[in-house]
Amino acid sequence: MYFYLNSNKMFFFFMLFLSTLISISSNSWFGCWIGLEINLLSFIPLISNVSNMMSTEASLKYFLTQTIASINFLFFIIFNIIFMKNIQNYISILINSSMLMKMGSAPFHFWFPVIVEGLSWFNNLILMTWQKITPMILLSYYFNKNLLIFSIILNIIIGALGGLNQTSLRKMLAFSSINNLGWMISSIMISENLWLFYLFMYSFLTMIMILMFYLMNLYYINQLFIMNLKPLIKINLLINFLSLGGLPPFIGFFPKWIIINFLMMNNYYFLSFIFIMMSLIMLFFYIRIIYSSFMLNYFKMKWFKIKIKNNFFMWLNLFSIFSLLGIILSTIFFI
Repeated sequence: MYFYLNSNKMFFFFMLFLSTLISISSNSWFGCWIGLEINLLSFIPLISNVSNMMSTEASLKYFLTQTIASINFLFFIIFNIIFMKNIQNYISILINSSMLMKMGSAPFHFWFPVIVEGLSWFNNLILMTWQKITPMILLSYYFNKNLLIFSIILNIIIGALGGLNQTSLRKMLAFSSINNLGWMISSIMISENLWLFYLFMYSFLTMIMILMFYLMNLYYINQLFIMNLKPLIKINLLINFLSLGGLPPFIGFFPKWIIINFLMMNNYYFLSFIFIMMSLIMLFFYIRIIYSSFMLNYFKMKWFKIKIKNNFFMWLNLFSIFSLLGIILSTIFFI
């Protein structure tokens, strides 16, 4: 990407990677906090761009929200040391809330779609995948079950309803990310391995979507049917959107299936019902976009062709085939 030719960007990208490792391998809360701070200070130079006012504004907003969350986290761990065992339940709620704010989870999600709108596709990929790892693992160390169930329900509902009236593809993926956070938090309450699997699958599907939008320079839904796309690209979009929504024949359904199985086994019937109903809403707005790109076509833009290099196109087709093979892989795992 763009940081290949820029040594500063490369350095900050390496520091971003290293800071996550510092946080998750630390044996004290203070060490975790230092890792989070390094992460914040290495991500801001990556997203800020002098020539783009929107990315500068997004980097400032990101800095402010993450700093508030970091200050809260530091205050609560000092509070925890002073009061040790007396008010442990409240301390866990406070630490959890600062981690939820860090990752852009509901009810602290308000900054997330606004910042996503101002970033490039590559920075969005980092924000939606890699930046979730540290807060999520710190959350798993010391979680308050009731708060997390409340947060899961809010994430699922806000992610599904918020994406309904969006015309921007970036904002739509942001609300999709909020919805998937609900699934991720429920998976980390079950098992860390299941969470890792879900994160990998979500990152894989988001990466394909973002790579397609980046190659075709797409930012808004109407561009999908103004541009004269090849039918094969449209089929790739169909497969990956439905896989991200969790429709059964595709690979994205597999981790969601496992999570719903665990929830049903532990008698969380109401939570499972919300998960399934909100997934239907997610699928509705994904199918609406696909339907538009397949059915609507502006003839006045016929001269405008999208060219994608063959090797990129080959990789996209390969990823889509992997998504299609989801049900076969799922059946093998469940035998």
